[in-house]
Amino acid sequence: MKKFVWPLLVIFFLLGGLAVILIGQVALPPEPRAESIAEISTNWFKSGHSEFTAEPFTHWDEEVPPEVPANCAKCHSAYGYLDYLGQDDTTVNVVDSAAKIGSVVNCYTCHNPAAQEKDTAIFPSGVEVSVPNQSANCVECHQAMRSGLDVDSATTGLPEDEVSDQISFINVHYKIGGAVRYGADVLVGYEYPGQTYAGFYEHVADYQQCTDCHDPHSSQIDPQECSVCHSEVSQFVDVYDIRVESPDYDGDGDTSEGIRGEVSTTHDLLYTAIQQYASEVLDAPILYSSITYPYWFVDTNGDGEGNEDELTYGNSFASWSPRLLKAAYNYHLVVKDPGGFMHNASYLIQIMHDSIADLATVITLDTSGLIRPE
Repeated sequence: MKKFVWPLLVIFFLLGGLAVILIGQVALPPEPRAESIAEISTNWFKSGHSEFTAEPFTHWDEEVPPEVPANCAKCHSAYGYLDYLGQDDTTVNVVDSAAKIGSVVNCYTCHNPAAQEKDTAIFPSGVEVSVPNQSANCVECHQAMRSGLDVDSATTGLPEDEVSDQISFINVHYKIGGAVRYGADVLVGYEYPGQTYAGFYEHVADYQQCTDCHDPHSSQIDPQECSVCHSEVSQFVDVYDIRVESPDYDGDGDTSEGIRGEVSTTHDLLYTAIQQYASEVLDAPILYSSITYPYWFVDTNGDGEGNEDELTYGNSFASWSPRLLKAAYNYHLVVKDPGGFMHNASYLIQIMHDSIADLATVITLDTSGLIRPE
């Protein structure tokens, strides 16, 4: 009988193991979450997505009727995004109607069947891209509302250096990190003919999608995650010092500054070129304010600095030529992605470099020190 004992024991344990597996699939509780519900809620309350009283969610409260228009509702209303997803049994990728006021980006906005299955995003250029790991939901609302194609369409056929009443400033919109990350793949910037531009910025393998770097609930970045590869980072402000080996793009002689410094100095030079061009070529001095709509104003006293009397809607700049509009669009685009130096620095420097070079064809501006990313 003993010779049958071990085979029987083996069969017993195999069957027992199979039973445990089957029971686990049916009845055993799931693995505990990495974060508790309380922690998730605390993180969410830290984010801009939860700010019930913030302008992005209250802008329409005093309108008649008080509702979020269909063209805004996708990103400024939980109801609008569910409509866009088709989660309310309407057409997918379309907001069918204005949405109710009083909502923010809440749990169900992203944690619903349609959002969980979403793996592509359609950009204002009409380009649809694959965005895995739920980041497609992030990208849908951080993708801009306009593209370089809008600028091209508005300026085609018009003399480059003549003011035209047929064109006005084109606002790319706000918090456009998702679009900047994809760069030329989605044509977010105005791209000059004959040039090539950087597409999707490839980070390292474990940090490719939005939620690989940003906490999905607070949207914050943990600098300790960055410090694994970037030893200079110990707190968030240190990310400004990150620089992978690269040339002196801005031509200021400083190759120790972070890539943010390269973007910032190039941006400053573009503004100088814009002001010089507007004044010298169009005889229309111009000012910019990043926080005052519609952003571009007449420099009435010609001192290059905006004061309270100048930065008003009634003093909006309107003397647009095609060449100026292209450069101003790209300048504003860089402002509207504060994290652009992390999302796709090469693309931003490229569109700024080409804007500067284009303006320099009709003004005297030394661009000899600038280096264009390839």
